[in-house]
Amino acid sequence: MEKTNGREGIALSTVETGIENPGLELREEGINPEGARKTEERGHSLGDGLEPPTQQRYRRNLQPFTRARSFCKTRAALFKKILLSLLCLAYAAYFLAACILNFHRALALFVLTCLVLLVLVHRFLKRFFGEKLTRCLKPLENSCLKLWMKCVFVGVSLVGLILWLALDTAQRLEQLISFAGICMFTLILFACSKHHSAVSWRAVLWGLGLQFVFGILVIRTDPGFNAFQWLGNQIQIFLNYTVAGSSFVFGDMLVKDIFAFQALPIILFFGCVMSILYYLGFVQWVVQKIAWFLQITMGTTAPETLAVAGNIFVGMTEAPLLIRPYLADMTLSEVHAVMTGGFATISGTVLGAFVSFGIDASSLISASVMAAPSALALSKLVYPEVEESKFKNKEGVKLPRGKEKNVLEAASNGATDAIGLAANVAANLIAFLAVLGFVNAALSWLGELVDIQGLTFQVICSYILRPVVFMMGVEWADCPMVAEMVGIKFFTNEFVAYQRLSQYKNKRLSGVEEWIGGEKQWISVRAEIITTFSLCGFANLSSIGITLGGLTSVVPHRKSDLSKVVVSALFTGACVSLISACVAGILYVPRGAETDCVSFLNTSFTNRTYETYVCCRELFRSTSLNGTNPPSFPGPWEDKELSAIALAKCCDLYTNAVCA
Repeated sequence: MEKTNGREGIALSTVETGIENPGLELREEGINPEGARKTEERGHSLGDGLEPPTQQRYRRNLQPFTRARSFCKTRAALFKKILLSLLCLAYAAYFLAACILNFHRALALFVLTCLVLLVLVHRFLKRFFGEKLTRCLKPLENSCLKLWMKCVFVGVSLVGLILWLALDTAQRLEQLISFAGICMFTLILFACSKHHSAVSWRAVLWGLGLQFVFGILVIRTDPGFNAFQWLGNQIQIFLNYTVAGSSFVFGDMLVKDIFAFQALPIILFFGCVMSILYYLGFVQWVVQKIAWFLQITMGTTAPETLAVAGNIFVGMTEAPLLIRPYLADMTLSEVHAVMTGGFATISGTVLGAFVSFGIDASSLISASVMAAPSALALSKLVYPEVEESKFKNKEGVKLPRGKEKNVLEAASNGATDAIGLAANVAANLIAFLAVLGFVNAALSWLGELVDIQGLTFQVICSYILRPVVFMMGVEWADCPMVAEMVGIKFFTNEFVAYQRLSQYKNKRLSGVEEWIGGEKQWISVRAEIITTFSLCGFANLSSIGITLGGLTSVVPHRKSDLSKVVVSALFTGACVSLISACVAGILYVPRGAETDCVSFLNTSFTNRTYETYVCCRELFRSTSLNGTNPPSFPGPWEDKELSAIALAKCCDLYTNAVCA
């Protein structure tokens, strides 16, 4: 064999000779076996067995791509900035065009853009000026200065509250009843306190104060009311997209006429959306910001504050999972706060179901957010901290992002997890309504044995809870119906209670007469708002088992501790909802201009509506009968011809002595 210098010669010497030790043959031919092996390995790695000329061409062809890849890697940061700048410019052009063409139509886009800019500005200031601001605020840590500032703040707040009550309630005395209700519920909880002397009044006053201030912003001020009303409308529009999926699966007829196919698909849709937001980190970010604010104002520890803040978005069994690593070492007071937060609020998924009932979305959102600081405050009033918490000095608790690999997996998992919740809602409604029907039948039978007609569970609740409801600021005539719903919520389920509220609301909106046969058919708008706040929470007897089951699965060795505080937490959570209703009663005022009944009744109306009923009732009250003479119409109804036509139309729709 001839001596070769290339890879071809080495390969031939190994194959043709059949020698098992090719190194010996190579040495005989004057070739270094180690160098040949390295050459062979390099040839395999570069050319995959290609011949030398082909290998060289392969290398030459790869050089431009290698250089381009190296160029892109070294300037990746620059390319990223350029691409981001181009996208920002494109979005700015689109945003300006949308706002200029129709600002009202682009209002949602404007709000979302402002929120994103606010977050970016906050991150910028925190990154570049955070340390400077911290150094500027250091003088405020002086104990004497802090005490002086606290005294001034408490004094100003107390004077402001007294002036508010004196001036704002001068024309609406029912607001004073709601304020007395707050005082009554707070005193009852203080009387039930585990350690009266250890109550942290800072947490209590800050929590109730934040609840009241947030209520003022949402209920009383025009910007806050309009913002939450707009948000509620957007949520309603967003939830209506559920129809696209449910109509395809069940058909239009079932979705329009049957409750299960209207409300339950919304739970699946909302669960899917919440899972996506959690995967993206949006829920964690909002929860941490709320928890940080509550923690620095109320002085509570990070884990309990985070769990209570999380209850605004997730349920009472999911929120403790946010602080799962810390549950084993939490004090009884902290565990009590976590449970109270779960009982006092509703989850975002369930909120969607309540909105589908026809309940006002803005009131539900306001009630759930207002309940967070109040739950912490009243929990510290009933079960104050007497142990040494291990989390006192923690700055915060980090929340991990979702474990899903991508958005599609997050959406799929969210929808799948929501199936259990939807099935649970359906099962509870079927079971509790059936049990309620049986209980009412049994009570009615027992009542008839002693000549008591119409004895039901609702009637019993309407009598027992009537004073409680009256102290929330509900008119006495509406108290039996509101007390009935509060009793149903506590002893059975909040879904059944909200369904009853939706029935009363639909009767009012459809123009049904307020009194038929001596029985009230619906409640006032003020009573509806107060009832919406009082029912907003999971504080019912069935939730005890759900809460204990969820927490025991996480920390089974603390089962006795959990059982010790769960009943107290349930009672506290129920009182949180009642106090939120009292705040709504203090702050609620009728909004919008009153209907011009004279102009309204002079139009062609044929259907019953709430406005029709109100205006016809006003016309009935203004009409005077003079024996056999035609009725007279004083004041704004002076035009006898038009008033007589309107009266005839009203008599076609409603029954009144004037129509006889």
